Amino acid sequence: MQFKDLADKVSAFVNPNWGNGVPLATGLRNMSVTRYSRETDPEIRLDDPRFCLILQGRQHLSGALCDMTVEAGQTFISSHLLPLTAHVPGAQPKSPCLMLNLTLDISVLRSLYDQIGDTVFDETEGKAIEIGAPDDALIDALGRYFQLAGKPWEANVMAPLILKELHFRLLMATHGGMLRQLLVRDSPASRMARAIAHIKRSYRTPMTVAEMAKSAGLGPSAFFGHFKSITGTTPLQYQKDLRLIHARRMIGRGECTVTAAAAAVGYESATQFSREYARKFGASPRSFRGGIRVAS
Repeated sequence: MQFKDLADKVSAFVNPNWGNGVPLATGLRNMSVTRYSRETDPEIRLDDPRFCLILQGRQHLSGALCDMTVEAGQTFISSHLLPLTAHVPGAQPKSPCLMLNLTLDISVLRSLYDQIGDTVFDETEGKAIEIGAPDDALIDALGRYFQLAGKPWEANVMAPLILKELHFRLLMATHGGMLRQLLVRDSPASRMARAIAHIKRSYRTPMTVAEMAKSAGLGPSAFFGHFKSITGTTPLQYQKDLRLIHARRMIGRGECTVTAAAAAVGYESATQFSREYARKFGASPRSFRGGIRVAS
């Protein structure tokens, strides 16, 4: 399948009225479609490692590690859980932005390592988020996987096989360097993934850098350097960002008061929370207007 054929099939799959940026499930494991029918304000996303192909339009991504625009026909691979600010410029009902997303399954990637060994791995670590162009083999695999949507009997047999192929194609991609390093046992990429998973589970709990380093099996100094190199931020700032993002999400949904949200994410001082919140989002938590939004 060619790129245009895939873009046309995905476009036909999405209801024209579905354009609010909420991922649309395809019924296939790990795959979703996102459609934007209008330009968006900057929005902080906190997504698991994923692959995204822009089928139409463009998306701008910025964060500690990147400031880039991904155009139609390009992809990006995010290998670690990173807070990223996303902005979709120029989208309109007649010319929407359309994306095909695949959440990465680390267990599938690691199963491939047992088959291919370490002969294909380069020594460059890559970046935790990288942009690149998909080759024909990757587009074809994406097309074959997407065509299984709405075909449960066929998908039951073929989906696991094609999903494994997709992970292999991404592993071999020119911008899949960090994925390759992620599979190397006790590599910095793998150790930081373990530490990030630990912080994600326990972000409400006060932690020292030494405690975080222990989850990665490293000393504090080595851990600090590797963490900042891979995520672009310090371990404690990363934990703080997780707290603030989760709090803004709760406040935006109307789930609780500002004081309750601060306590729920681990802040003992509501004043400190409000100060750090305003610094992060450009608006006070009580106003919840202006500034950067958080994806729900």
